Amino acid sequence: MKMPKEKMKTVKRFGPRYGTKPRRRTNEIESGYMGRKYKCSKCGALKVKRVAAGIWQCGKCNFKFASHAYRVVK
Repeated sequence: MKMPKEKMKTVKRFGPRYGTKPRRRTNEIESGYMGRKYKCSKCGALKVKRVAAGIWQCGKCNFKFASHAYRVVK
């Protein structure tokens, strides 16, 4: 069964490789969590972006903290 291409926008680059479940999981992470901006727990601004896996930084107050790899969990 082929996956609909419009639903799998971010993982088209993989083509038929790696299987369906890893591509769906990657698509969920990249389209849902990665581009989102999060709220800073120190200053309250919506300026928190991912620096590296599990490291997040506020663009306003430069507060750096650790959380989950792909999304901020309080």
